[in-house]
Amino acid sequence: MIRVLFICHGNICRSPMAEFVMKDLVKKAGLEKEFFIASAATSTEEIGNPVYPPARRRLAQAGISCDGKYAVQLTKKDYEKYDYIIGMEQVNIRNIMRIVGDDPQKKVYRLLDFTGQPGDIADPWYTGDFDTTYEQVLAGCEGLLKELREFIK
Repeated sequence: MIRVLFICHGNICRSPMAEFVMKDLVKKAGLEKEFFIASAATSTEEIGNPVYPPARRRLAQAGISCDGKYAVQLTKKDYEKYDYIIGMEQVNIRNIMRIVGDDPQKKVYRLLDFTGQPGDIADPWYTGDFDTTYEQVLAGCEGLLKELREFIK
């Protein structure tokens, strides 16, 4: 089983979008039994809060539910639990490393590093543009799934 943890600052916009988009892609590919997918925050400020309503609405437009998701924080122990720890932007990567300490097993990536256009996913909390964020998340998740399919027997 491949274990993937998506990370953003608060775990109410980008990382839950990535979690549920990836779950949807995996389900459509018939690979649900091959994956464990979750998301978390680097900060504590949104812990226990549900997915931000505009993010929830954008997922719903794509036919994807995120019901029951509440923000949680990344822990040092998560480094051992997951095969991939995927941040949405370089600032997330810096904060992931602050929490987990080091990346000797090369588990930490940015989501768009799995596309032909590596970079940061725009934070819709500040931009208000949930459509662009969704499209970036979808592209990253499609690229990630394409790469991970090589490891599924």
